[in-house]
Amino acid sequence: MTEQPRRPVATYETYQEAERAVDQLSDQGFPVERVAIVGQDVRLVEQVIGRMDYGWAALHGAASGALPGVLIGWLFGLVNWLDPVVSALLLALYGLIFGAIVGALFGILLHSLQGGRRDFASLRSMQPSRYEVVVDEEVADEAVRLLGGVKATGGGPSRT
Repeated sequence: MTEQPRRPVATYETYQEAERAVDQLSDQGFPVERVAIVGQDVRLVEQVIGRMDYGWAALHGAASGALPGVLIGWLFGLVNWLDPVVSALLLALYGLIFGAIVGALFGILLHSLQGGRRDFASLRSMQPSRYEVVVDEEVADEAVRLLGGVKATGGGPSRT
């Protein structure tokens, strides 16, 4: 399947504005399956949320290990044909405890192997500087006409 050539019909500062424009097109019966919202000039932002020490490494590891432990224990408990509900709950509890302990140990081990190179916790996100509404070339003129009346904050649609 070959992709249709597309043309930007409007540019917005926020995703919500671009989403509102596509919703406007949809409300007017435009074939929205021929529309895409494209984030442009994407940058990686890493927000530091705190210092990472052995205690936090153990806590993060325990939280990461607890969920798989619960799920694996619950699945093994369901295999018991005599009393699957009690077995599933009991093994899920054992899995939670075992997963948390193993996860905490791995968290401490991995933190110590880093040798102090990354002693902080952070969250990463991708943030575009603008959003373009792009439309298949065949129907782009119709989209521009329909978006002519869209009122958006932050500058509104800018034709390219």
